[in-house]
Amino acid sequence: MTIDTTTQDERPTWPALRKGWRGKCPNCGSGPLLRGYLKVRDTCPVCREELHHHRADDGPAYLTILIVGHLMAPLLHIVFVNFRPEPLVLFTIFAVGCVALTLYLLPRLKGAIVAFQWARYMHGFADRAA
Repeated sequence: MTIDTTTQDERPTWPALRKGWRGKCPNCGSGPLLRGYLKVRDTCPVCREELHHHRADDGPAYLTILIVGHLMAPLLHIVFVNFRPEPLVLFTIFAVGCVALTLYLLPRLKGAIVAFQWARYMHGFADRAA
């Protein structure tokens, strides 16, 4: 015998994370989540979901550093061992690659973290569930 504990207030996590990654409201998926590069809107302009409760803080930055470091460090080693480019060329290519990857990932990870908090009723997002 299985017990179904799903309620109508349950928010699916993966769809919310996908919406947040795309920079969209985790509730409706239509309205923009961010205004500017990293500033989260107070409310969604489409569905009026309150988004100011988030506590992303330094999480997106730490995740970005973790991902960029784990991708670029082995790649740097592979390129150096196999091709032996000039040091200035190697530095320039990897500096530009690290900056580009960081600028790409940072707002997407912030959106995903805010969406995760929304989906799990964390912080002030829990007030609307009751």
